[in-house]
Amino acid sequence: MNKPATHVQTALLRRLATAIGLLLAMAAGAQAEQTFSFDSTPGKLPKTVVPLNYAIELTPDFTSLALPGVETVDIEVRAPVAQVTLNAINTTFAEVTIDDGAQRAEVATDATAQTATLTFAQPLAAGRHKLRIAFTAQINKFGTGLFSVDYPTKAGIKRLISSKLEPADARRIFPCWDEPSFKASFALTVVIPRNLLAVGNMPVASEAAAAGDLKKVAFAPTPRMSSYLFVLTIGELERVTADAGGVTIGVVTTEGKSGQGRFALDSAVKLLAYYNDYFGVKYPLPKLDLIAVPGGFGGAMENWGGITFFESRLLFDPATSAQTARRGIFAIIAHEMAHMWFGDLVTMAWWDNLWLNEGFASWMATKASQQFYPQWQSWLNGYGAKQFAMALDARRISHPVQQPIADHSEAVTAFDAITYNKGQALIRMLETYLGEAAFRDGIRKYMAAHAYSNSTTADLWQALEQSGGKTITGIAASFTEQDGVPLVVAETSCDGAAQHLTLRQDRFAIAPADAAALPARSWQIPVGVGPARGKPFDEILLQGSAEIPAGACGDAIKVNLGDIGYYRVEYGPKNRAALLNAFPQMQVDDRLNVVTDSWALVQAGRAEPASYLALLDARDAGDHRAVWDQVISTFAALNRLSRDRAERPVIQAYARAKLRPVFERTGWDGGGSADDDTALLRASLISTLGDLGDAAVVTEAQRRFAAFLDDPSSLPTTLRDAVTHVVGITADRATYDKLLALARNSTATNERLRYYFAAASARDAELARATLALTLTSELPDTIVTGMISTVASAGEQPQLAWDFVQTNFDTLLARQGPNFRDQFVPNFMTNFTDQAHAAELAAFAPSQSTSGGRVMVARSLQAIAISADLTTRVLPAAAAWIRAHKP
Repeated sequence: MNKPATHVQTALLRRLATAIGLLLAMAAGAQAEQTFSFDSTPGKLPKTVVPLNYAIELTPDFTSLALPGVETVDIEVRAPVAQVTLNAINTTFAEVTIDDGAQRAEVATDATAQTATLTFAQPLAAGRHKLRIAFTAQINKFGTGLFSVDYPTKAGIKRLISSKLEPADARRIFPCWDEPSFKASFALTVVIPRNLLAVGNMPVASEAAAAGDLKKVAFAPTPRMSSYLFVLTIGELERVTADAGGVTIGVVTTEGKSGQGRFALDSAVKLLAYYNDYFGVKYPLPKLDLIAVPGGFGGAMENWGGITFFESRLLFDPATSAQTARRGIFAIIAHEMAHMWFGDLVTMAWWDNLWLNEGFASWMATKASQQFYPQWQSWLNGYGAKQFAMALDARRISHPVQQPIADHSEAVTAFDAITYNKGQALIRMLETYLGEAAFRDGIRKYMAAHAYSNSTTADLWQALEQSGGKTITGIAASFTEQDGVPLVVAETSCDGAAQHLTLRQDRFAIAPADAAALPARSWQIPVGVGPARGKPFDEILLQGSAEIPAGACGDAIKVNLGDIGYYRVEYGPKNRAALLNAFPQMQVDDRLNVVTDSWALVQAGRAEPASYLALLDARDAGDHRAVWDQVISTFAALNRLSRDRAERPVIQAYARAKLRPVFERTGWDGGGSADDDTALLRASLISTLGDLGDAAVVTEAQRRFAAFLDDPSSLPTTLRDAVTHVVGITADRATYDKLLALARNSTATNERLRYYFAAASARDAELARATLALTLTSELPDTIVTGMISTVASAGEQPQLAWDFVQTNFDTLLARQGPNFRDQFVPNFMTNFTDQAHAAELAAFAPSQSTSGGRVMVARSLQAIAISADLTTRVLPAAAAWIRAHKP
């Protein structure tokens, strides 16, 4: 029988219900939208005053981290106003005047709204004016706005500054209209030490000596662009360049590392030509720099003309980087360069349409990788992106691809797998439905029509329908304007020798067993169907249900051929049995699709764990990496859920038994290329078997690490991450100290991260405490502090220790990491737990509830914890029972 809820549990349930109501209201608020109109675009700023051009002069102080500046903004006053409201945060205003001193403004700031209101004694007449603002902002220690990075070199610690402004942090550098629809041109001047190099959006127009040892560097004005695309990087830098059809491509690094940018430079040159052709609009700026920043933030940012990357995401050093690392480098360059069109040239009007930037850049990056490196099989091997999105989208707390965004804190929450990965999957599905040529022609129309301006999703559908000759708005809207994952239920029946396939759509949901049913959804689904071995049938547009001829009785019929569709498939018993018999003859993407859907059905409670485990039992050790990667990810999930439970030894032994034959096929030192799927699978198997406690793998990893300490060339670069990870989780104090020494003695960012994270993986509690203490020092790059804490919790299996540390040191960590630590990190970190007590702690954690974006993230994490708790009690016992019953 059910236990009565405690007071804490009751409060938690109330908070969860409130959070769910908030998220569902947001999801329900998505309406069919109109094409772009500036006046009707959402936002927080009044549209009575519009910036046209900014002339900005900044004098950054590398020691005090003060940022004094002055700007003159050409504005268009659209109707007479006495007040001008723009964005600013952590900024001190000096003199603010209009039209060469005709009036001086009174300034009132609102820290919560991140605005400054300028009030004039006499209203400003409609028309153009010049607004001059003298101010002092600040350079942050965390990777938001303009930030500093202290990094090691052979000559000691050096400092550079760089910027990261998306979604709404240009306001931290200079007062501005910091919303994407307020496009303007930017003319930047900086006053900096003469020995430093400054890189901005545009080429340097002039450089002249200034007082003392300073110089004044002026950049050419940018085209019209959104404020979040502004970039500035200053430091002891070097730059290598190449010409790409008249555009100068550069790779900018700290001193001594430019040679590691050669692969990136070559990649950018060929990508620019490919994109110029695909989009039908040539890249419009005279230069494009790829800037390697050794700290600040962990990804990359598509600033127009000056893309910034965390250093290890851009540079390739064959002495320290695995050959397979080029795949990730190429993919992130391709993603960010696609933004030069999707995002920079044509910008979403408001953050509710962020997917127009990120979904398309993700799709284009994979398309480009497939174009230039077909041997990487990027669509197949990137299957996990769609799977991650579908797992999130199947929850009660999901959100539409197009989602209402109230403010800057909510905008940050939109950068998730729904926006990126579901967006990418939807675009691929629509491209397949329209045809590649028609889809490309529609994209070209869209780019030409909206260049240097903004757009909505409606503008895109309009362009694609004009080119494709098919109506797609209804199809697309059913996926972008509502949350959720379609489920296609498929079963065959026979009429004599003839077979029929019945298709019926439902909603796929992953929710706790005692949760209320999710609201019904209806989609228009392009469904690819055909024999598991043979020619596909015509594509079906499924609305509700359908019945089609399906060959001879007993033929195995596959739904979602090629794994292109964004939906799950549940087969009836007859067709599932036929499919499993035909499994070895299927294409690999179809085998992968069956395996991923089988596990998802278990998570959703629509199938028993036995059905998935039986499927694994029949798998060939020689199957493709993508199939085994899915199995590995499932074993990792079961291993995490079973921490401190009786089922763990049974599950670990089973997983080792399944993966051992696969590893024996690849071996520690198998032949073949260092940049092939076998090399990647080998590394993944070593890491996973180490996590699962495989004694032979642990012993051999330790032996190879000891040999590496004597002779680094003895350990191939393709194995270094995996070996050091296994050594890290089993480390004693001496090994832990060796890992830290390796990190401290390296100036290569990828090496430093490898050894720091290996040390953070140590499962010894005293070593975990040492790692956590290290995150409060100046030794670690700020960029990896949260990752180190998370690694102690996950790989090091010390979540409570890490949570206690976060609570004790919250104020210090927040000051160092910035608002994302409060709004993003803490809720995400708490998903390490699977129990109601920790969910209650998160629900009651006031700092993360203090902003709208933080409340959204807390609601999502509470749902994730509830789902993990359900899987722990429902799936683990059933899986362990099946394993015990099927021991050889």
